[in-house]
Amino acid sequence: MQPLAITQGDSAGIGPEIVAKAFRDAPDALRGCFVVGDVATLRRAGQAIVRPGVPMVPVALIGSPADALGVPPRCIPVLQLPGIAGPQPWGEVSADAGRAAADCVIWAARAALHGEVAGLVTAPLHKEALSAAGVEFPGHTELLQAEAAAHQGVGLAQMPVRMMLASDELRTVLVSIHMSLRDAIAAVTTDNILETLQITHAALARSLGRAPRIAVAGLNPHAGEGGLFGSEEIEVIAPALKAARAQGLDVYGPFAPDTVFMRSRHVPGHVGEFDVVIAMYHDQGLIPVKYLGVDKGVNVTLGLPLVRTSPDHGTAFDIAGRGVADAASLVEAVRMARALTA
Repeated sequence: MQPLAITQGDSAGIGPEIVAKAFRDAPDALRGCFVVGDVATLRRAGQAIVRPGVPMVPVALIGSPADALGVPPRCIPVLQLPGIAGPQPWGEVSADAGRAAADCVIWAARAALHGEVAGLVTAPLHKEALSAAGVEFPGHTELLQAEAAAHQGVGLAQMPVRMMLASDELRTVLVSIHMSLRDAIAAVTTDNILETLQITHAALARSLGRAPRIAVAGLNPHAGEGGLFGSEEIEVIAPALKAARAQGLDVYGPFAPDTVFMRSRHVPGHVGEFDVVIAMYHDQGLIPVKYLGVDKGVNVTLGLPLVRTSPDHGTAFDIAGRGVADAASLVEAVRMARALTA
């Protein structure tokens, strides 16, 4: 088993404590994993989750990813990054925490790109803290895209990526990611939709072992109602679907956004009509998945030459340090990363 890197996330948020909980409560799933970060931060997280009758989870300093394979269960192997800040005050935006979180992601991405780790699972970071630290990228997806592009010696345009939110009930892939709604609507172009379809098809064909059935949501209410509520479905989305079908992709739509996610949902005793839904912008696609259960959702970056997953939630500053954060989504992210690297 090749080691899997888990980044500590923003030290002021719940990232470190859900990592500690995952190692304590799901030792089989976390076997062969290690944390890229700061030993003191993980020790504080271990203290935060202590409860009567529940022993504190120990932290082991390791010198290389391979050392993680020899660490006993319910112990957190930490690869200490030199020069990063220690634990920051709970629940406060901190440039030091943002810089440390970014440095952990960069180290793990480079290790994955060089084949030193199987992939990476990223604990939540805080976008304001990243900005305060002077990081030019707004989130994990863009940061990883830049690292992968630099590794392969190409520009960002030659390393297109997409965000997929997935659970056992629903998968959705976004045409645009972190931008204003006004800019997101402008990003609904035929080229962007076709590229999203191509990336989604390639990624899911590998994991499913067959061509995925891809549904495409419209941009407007009722998918434009034949042009009554907007013409993007006719003028922009439909041409992308036609081009994708000509390339052999199994795509359908555009469908009304308020029903297509229900049609694609997999529940016990009923298989959804589609394997994945292409959403036109961030909230259109993420609200349905998160409504079904943040504890089950996993964020997967598609289009990268590495495996990256993360839990489907943020830093939760309002509860950080209280030991009440749920580690279920992080555990699911680890399981999915292992499945994708198998």
